[in-house]
Amino acid sequence: MRGPLLVAVGILSSLVGMPLASADESTPPGRPNILWLIAEDFGPHLGCYGTREVATPHLDKLARTGMRYTRAFTTAPVCSASRSAFMTGMYQTTIGAHNHRSHRDDGFTLPPDVKLLTDWFRPAGYFTANIRELPPGFGFRGVGKTDWNFNTAGKPFDSDRWADLKPHQPFFAQINFQETHRKFVASKHADPDRVEIPPYYPDHPTTRADWAAYLDSATELDRKIGLILKQLAADGLAENTVIVFFGDNGQAHVRGKQFCYDSGLSIPLIIHWPAGLPAPRGFEAGRVTDRLVAAIDFGPTMLALAGIDKPATMQGEVFLGDQAAPPRKYVFGARDRCDETVFRFRTVRDARYRYIRNFTPERPFLQPNQYKESAYPVWNLLKELHAAGKLTPEQAALCTPTMPAEELYDLTADPHEIHNLVGDPSHAETLRRLRSVLEKWIDESHDQGQTLEPADLAARRGVTKTGTNPNKAYTLDGDPPGGGKKK
Repeated sequence: MRGPLLVAVGILSSLVGMPLASADESTPPGRPNILWLIAEDFGPHLGCYGTREVATPHLDKLARTGMRYTRAFTTAPVCSASRSAFMTGMYQTTIGAHNHRSHRDDGFTLPPDVKLLTDWFRPAGYFTANIRELPPGFGFRGVGKTDWNFNTAGKPFDSDRWADLKPHQPFFAQINFQETHRKFVASKHADPDRVEIPPYYPDHPTTRADWAAYLDSATELDRKIGLILKQLAADGLAENTVIVFFGDNGQAHVRGKQFCYDSGLSIPLIIHWPAGLPAPRGFEAGRVTDRLVAAIDFGPTMLALAGIDKPATMQGEVFLGDQAAPPRKYVFGARDRCDETVFRFRTVRDARYRYIRNFTPERPFLQPNQYKESAYPVWNLLKELHAAGKLTPEQAALCTPTMPAEELYDLTADPHEIHNLVGDPSHAETLRRLRSVLEKWIDESHDQGQTLEPADLAARRGVTKTGTNPNKAYTLDGDPPGGGKKK
């Protein structure tokens, strides 16, 4: 597959037409530090996004003094595929990293000319870190999550210690937080009777309690981020550090994570620019923007903000600064095998509509999945209430034995994506347009998911009844105990 892949990357490179990153005397002085704060399985459910029953004062303040994006999306609705993409600036489907938790045992590496983001930063003089060890007294550690669907040569980061940041500037660092990943563990704050439940879930005490626990985890996430921001200022780093907060994929709910609706791909994105450095073109403190942004755009944008040219092979686009590309018209997403469960979805979204192509329509939405059956109480609740005839049509749609081959939703009129417009003549032209755009993307990006994993391989790479990969000591839909990628 590497031959066609290199051809595809070459085509994309010629379209981009930009030079490779370099470290030379032209790199401007006073380059910013960059700190990524990454939540797991988290949609835009903060106070600043209008969510009730969540207390997120620190992130809300970061949004007021920074820029908040309302249309930011990952390219995959599950962590390993999504992280493989945003840490390379490449679609996971292009680089063969599309199946969840794949290639842990086979020596698979990135294609030539594709690198980890840290390997673009280092030659330009940046120190890199994925922080686990935080200052004494914090009472918690960073997760240190990587979870990529490929193997790397050498150390992907220079350090995992907060104490190494101040003496090693400029730095590109990240801190990963597991709070909004199941199982939720946080003090109670949200009132289950007051939380807002999407209409495709049963309005039931189990649903409300589960949603409240998710929001409580977001409240705890915000508390921890508050400590990080306070320490950043105490260490004298706040005035020259760009802070970027986002989620690695969408919300940890039945129709969210692992599915290609907005709920599975939409994430919060807040960028704070330090007061001590001139702001880049396109940045406005306090601004809320509806610009379409894909998570694979984060890497090239950070490189550009650091004065490093975007690599020619990188598929992501720069959206801030002098190298910024015109706003995207479309963002794309894909879901392939997750755990032992094989689907193939491809999706494209513009400012108003989402189109989903289902290449496995004969399989039910609630296809067996040990992770969701054991960790998502509403997954089983749906089945129980459906058997008792107690679901609305919108809720019962999740329990049908097959799925639509195509789905089209008007996000302006139908933000919950429950009215499929594929058969609506008034939307026929939109359907044709988005279908054509998606087919072109699949072809030009050299989508390697066109051949499904064989069932026996999928089963081996998925989870067993005990909830672990038989080839590695990975916890159920999680990293090895203690977080991070098993070496």
